[in-house]
Amino acid sequence: MKIAVIKTGGKQYKASVGQNLKIEKIDAEVGAVLKFQTMLVAEEENVQLGKPLLGELVEGKILEQGKNKKVSVVKFKNKTRYKRNVGHRQPYTKVEITKIS
Repeated sequence: MKIAVIKTGGKQYKASVGQNLKIEKIDAEVGAVLKFQTMLVAEEENVQLGKPLLGELVEGKILEQGKNKKVSVVKFKNKTRYKRNVGHRQPYTKVEITKIS
């Protein structure tokens, strides 16, 4: 089984063929094919490590665009009657890994 570590959105993800990943939002249509930079590729005993990146690419297909559950943030200052609630929903892109070359 081939495993790769890819870099996207300032984060690193461990990926294998057929796996679905929830990554930071990418502006592209559903069904579009993406190519990710590879930092590491491993297959059983054979491991290739980039310094910092390898020349190989990982292809993925966009399955869905959406937003995560709402996170509530409360600001509170003591003794001044100041209280504020703020909500945030982080956008994401769901990608299926189709090929590790």
